[in-house]
Amino acid sequence: MKYRKINLLVIQKLKNFIIFVVVFTIVNALANDKSIEGSVWVANEDDNSITIINARNNKVLTTLTEIESPHNLQVSPDNKTVWIVSGHKALAIAVDVKTYALKGVVATGKMPAHIIISPDGKSVYVTNGEDNSVSIIDVRTMKAISTIPTGKQPHGLRTSPDGKWIYVANASGTTISVIETASNKKIADIEVGKKPVQVGFSPDGKYAYVSLNAENVLAKIDVSSKKTIAKVAVGVGPIQVFVSPNNKYILVANQGTEQNPSTTTSIVDIKTFTVVKTVNTGKGAHGVVIESLSRFAYITNMYENTIAILDLKTLKIVASTPTGIKPNGISYSRYTPTATSSSNIAIKLPEMKSSNEINMKH
Repeated sequence: MKYRKINLLVIQKLKNFIIFVVVFTIVNALANDKSIEGSVWVANEDDNSITIINARNNKVLTTLTEIESPHNLQVSPDNKTVWIVSGHKALAIAVDVKTYALKGVVATGKMPAHIIISPDGKSVYVTNGEDNSVSIIDVRTMKAISTIPTGKQPHGLRTSPDGKWIYVANASGTTISVIETASNKKIADIEVGKKPVQVGFSPDGKYAYVSLNAENVLAKIDVSSKKTIAKVAVGVGPIQVFVSPNNKYILVANQGTEQNPSTTTSIVDIKTFTVVKTVNTGKGAHGVVIESLSRFAYITNMYENTIAILDLKTLKIVASTPTGIKPNGISYSRYTPTATSSSNIAIKLPEMKSSNEINMKH
């Protein structure tokens, strides 16, 4: 009887050990799994096209064509729609992420640059570079409902995580314009430095970060006081900025110029606000996005027509994917579009009836 109890105890311990090994193996495998579901969308400004990439294998799924001069794009918070700006046509274009179906077209101001969607998905904001303004689009009605004056040549913009503020980088000036979304009015201009180009918010909304292209630095803004509180040197000609969803890093793409392109992306530690690594990503690093798990970043290289895939655990480039000509804006969706055998899909835009917009079924 005594030996039987001992044997049962040994068997139970063995079972517990086996369970531990199995669970450990599964957890370890998940932690080291380098695959990410979803899709990466790239605006090819000089190719009149959008490249869609499978985030799982970093291969091109298809290319959307006939979107003239797409400078920037942004996936909606529900990950179901991608909004694209056509610079020369002065349009905001909505496309279904899963089916590539055209959902709507709305006229903007002159030379639209960047586009974002409010956290609740109800409003779209577009910077109009030549009009010194931001257009606001109602998503439900597909109508432009307001225009807000900004500083000179508004370029990049971001919404605060709580949706209360829109920060707009005025590229031909030294300020960030602050828009209050409750009133849709500009309430302040924050002095930041020479040629601010893009903005990013910390996930808690306490700080904003701004690339200063003419100073080769990243500035930090205290949102509550609306003051610039720190700066850190990055690479030459910084353009787009993206804060990792886990609030660990700020990535700054250093573009340089077409004659003398930079080839790096600066990785800034949020806690210390110091550059912890500078990674060679490609010629003319411009757009940057980080997928929702903060595992990988994707950087467009304007002067070599590729995107670089950066592993945020090892801080090394793990892949490169070809795009169209002069890839610019970039965004991520957790959804992978329906498989298609077509390497190119033409997006047929309707003729505009007026200076307002085309209404389509949404």
